[in-house]
Formats: sequence, structure tokens, C-alpha cells
Amino acid sequence: MKSRSTLLSLVVILAALTPALLAGCAGTAPRPGAPVATLFADGRFAPPSEPVGADDLFALSPAMQAYLRSPAFTAQVRNKGVERGLVDALYQKGQLNLDYDASSTRNAAHTFATRSGNCLSLVIMTAAFAKALGANVYFQSVKTDPSWSRRQGLHLASYHVNLSFLKRSQYAASSDGYRMLTVDFLPSGEAAGYRTEPLTEARIVAMYLNNRAAEALARGQLEPAYWWARKAVEHDATFLAGYNTLGVVYQRHGDLPLAERVFRDALGREPDNTALLNNLIGLLAEQGRVADSQALAQRLAALEPVPPFHYFNKGLAAMQVKDYRGAKALFEKEVARAPHNHEFHFWLAEAALGLGHAGAAREQLALALENSNTPGTRERYSEKLQHLRANHPAGSRAN
Repeated sequence: MKSRSTLLSLVVILAALTPALLAGCAGTAPRPGAPVATLFADGRFAPPSEPVGADDLFALSPAMQAYLRSPAFTAQVRNKGVERGLVDALYQKGQLNLDYDASSTRNAAHTFATRSGNCLSLVIMTAAFAKALGANVYFQSVKTDPSWSRRQGLHLASYHVNLSFLKRSQYAASSDGYRMLTVDFLPSGEAAGYRTEPLTEARIVAMYLNNRAAEALARGQLEPAYWWARKAVEHDATFLAGYNTLGVVYQRHGDLPLAERVFRDALGREPDNTALLNNLIGLLAEQGRVADSQALAQRLAALEPVPPFHYFNKGLAAMQVKDYRGAKALFEKEVARAPHNHEFHFWLAEAALGLGHAGAAREQLALALENSNTPGTRERYSEKLQHLRANHPAGSRAN
């Protein structure tokens, strides 16, 4: 049977990260399953070498406290009010100059210290400052399609979250004199038309814990990945992304019966979860249980006829046999589904170059650079784009 990729979900904003495929949903509560403690296997993993948890998630470091008291920050708050002043002090050009980095999820203090983080990290840091100023903070899940990325054989689904402040205003349209100020990290105005659902702080914490587990898993660090995933499930037993990550950890650790137990328990809570189904199908196939795997595969195909990376993988196969025209058509289908995925634009550029279309290659490589989400990919695409412009200037044709 054809091998399947492992699906995780990272809860981030903008174009970000979290393991499971259900990050941040606040709709119908999943069905109850087994007590979560019965799904853990602490004795199979070495004790964590560093603290695992989120007690310091929103804690302000001394540097953050000093920034709160700085003349520049206090002037923003004094002139614009707590909520708008905070947002401008953090994100206005010429202030902190934060860098977007989807490679890791950080707590508030670490995000501030490095001036970088993925979207979940930026939400956490913003909320930490808001809490210190006494602002009312509300977290929200934005109902967009997940953004997919790949790392070390894992397919990562990123879900978008943002936060809002409840602000008293004499100009508010509501009868109680309040209005909402929303802080979002999607491109300007892009999230405006999407439906949102409220998220509890407990769910944000679970997303953070689950992201840490997924990131450790992507680095091949199974021991810390287990403890972070365990903590995510323990913290919020209704957050199925944590179960999915825990099951993948067990599978990669060689504990296949435990992995199956976790996947099936989570599917009992949400039977149509496509990430869990995909991973259970792969697990059954790995054990040689072909009939069981195929039966679930038929069910998954009915729920998800065109899975993530479907056209992309076909495009890569076409590239291997130098079918650049076919690859181009397949990559264009993925770009239409996920226009902010830098990898799709990069490979579309490669296909265009194979066809001798240097102008189209430059255009797609520029889009790959624009949508890149880590310093490493930005540097790599920038170098490739400079090389392409130097060797194939505008008006030329690639050989």
C-alpha cells in the first residue's frame, strides 16, 4: 500500500504552526472518551530534562516590565489609550521591529527577548502585556482553511487565531458603550470577512503545549515531544490535536498498540476527524492490517476527496521525469488552494524555469520569498532570486 504522510496541526496565526488538524475549534464538544490518564505511558520515556508546562506563559520578564515603563511606551498609552497604545507600541514600524518566525512557539518573555515568533507566540506576548495593563483580552479562532507545511515527514496544519480587546468608547455602536479592538496577524484586511469563534485561555495554553510537542517531534526529539503532548492532553482533554500528536509520538517511538489506542480514543470523541483517520490508516498499514486500513481509507476519501499536498506530490513526481508542463499545472492547483504556501510558489518557479519561462520563474520565486515564514527560507529564496535575476534578467529566456 502507498505510504501516507503523518498529519499534525499547529495552532498559529498568520501562517503559522500546531499539531493536530483541529486546532482551536470551539463548536460542539467532542464526545467523552477514556480517562486521559489511561492513555499515558510515562515509564516508556526518560524524565524531561527541562520543565514542561506553561506556568510562565504570560509572565513578564524584567525587560518587558522595563519596556512598559519606558517613555516611548507610556507616551503611546497616554496619547491613544491602553488598547490602541499597546498595539502601536508593539507593532508599529520603528518600535520593536518584530520578525515573523514560524519555526518555533515561544512564551511571552522569549518572544520579546528574541523579537521574533510565530503568530501564536505574538498573540501570547500581546496578551501578556495587555494583562499587565488591566485590559480585557479575548482570544478567537478565525474560521479559515488551515495552512499546510511540511517538516521531517510531517504535514503540519496551521490554524489562525487572533485576540481582541473590549474597549469602552463614547463612539461605540453597542448600547453598553463598548467596542472591540481586534489584533490580527493575517495580511491587512484578509481576516475581516471570516467567521470567528471564542477561545478560552485554557485552549490557547493547550495549543502552546501542543505546538511545543509538534516542534520537538519535527526535530526527532521523541522524549520531550511525549512530555509536551502529554501536558497538552492533560491540560485540555477536549483538545483533540494533543491526542493526535501523542499518537504520532507513540507511533514513531515504536509503541504501535499505544498509538492505535490514542487514535481510536480520539476518533471516538470526533469520528470524522480527518487527521486522526489519516494517521490511523498509516498505522494499520504499517502493521500489515491491509483490510482494516483500506476500509478506513475509503471512509477518509469520502470525507476528504483531495487531501493536503495531493497535487503537490503529483507535481514533484512530474518534475522527477522532467514533465515541467504537467508539473506546472499541478503546482498551480495547489497555489489556487493555498496561495500563501511558499513551497508551492517555489516549485512553480522551478517548473517555469524548466519550461524556459524565466519571467514567470522570477515572479513565483518573489512570491515564495514574500510568503516565507522562517529566517532560513527567506535567506534561501533571496539568494535564489538574486541568482535568477543576475543570470536571467527581464526579457531573457531560460535555457
